[in-house]
Amino acid sequence: MERLAQEIADACRTQPDLRLVVGHGSGSFGHVFGQRYGTRDGVRTPEQWFGFAATADAAARLNRILVAALLHAGIPAWGIQPSVELRACDGHVIAGPTDTVHCALDVGLVPVVYGDVVLDTVRGGSIASTEEIFAWLARTLQPTRLILAGEVDGIFTADPQLNPGARLIEKLTPEDVALLDTVLGQSHGVDVTGGMKAKVEETFSLIASHPHLEVLICSGLRAGNLLAALTTPAAATGTTLHADRRA
Repeated sequence: MERLAQEIADACRTQPDLRLVVGHGSGSFGHVFGQRYGTRDGVRTPEQWFGFAATADAAARLNRILVAALLHAGIPAWGIQPSVELRACDGHVIAGPTDTVHCALDVGLVPVVYGDVVLDTVRGGSIASTEEIFAWLARTLQPTRLILAGEVDGIFTADPQLNPGARLIEKLTPEDVALLDTVLGQSHGVDVTGGMKAKVEETFSLIASHPHLEVLICSGLRAGNLLAALTTPAAATGTTLHADRRA
């Protein structure tokens, strides 16, 4: 985490005009509680509402750890708890912290959001993934690039953690969606938001609404890769998702 924070800091120093929103998942912090209590599927009983609160607390604790690392690296990071402003209808985000994030960017802060619980008009409560929150923010912020840094170098022809012969797919467009069922699956860890396949499908939905958006799926474990993705994208290792096959 400290290395990634330093790479972000280096990118901000070399590109002082960079307007950056950082987002992170909940990993073993929030997903374990979310799975135990079935939070994404709905919250009705007192036990489920306890799980809702426990999931929110776990996700917020991880956010504080990341924000502290970013501050230590010299980044004016500001953790924003999405659930305060998030609202959903049957699992679909219908309101989010757009104005807060926009104001933070305008004064030079680096907002840090994360996948969080959400009050839902149909389900009572649910969980909104970081990608779903980004999709809502993109309606107003109109980003040009999105970087999804995870555990693997991108999308492969097979699971690279199980098949050493798997090849990295460097570019994907909406025309390639049919490939997803064969090359994508669930995350290796506990992920109540659907794993890699769901994330890529959400990303293509976002690209459909914002055709000029370019998305890079890459590894955050590869030293220097996030810095390259932020400053010299052509030098970064990963899979680029975009609207036009000719790009």
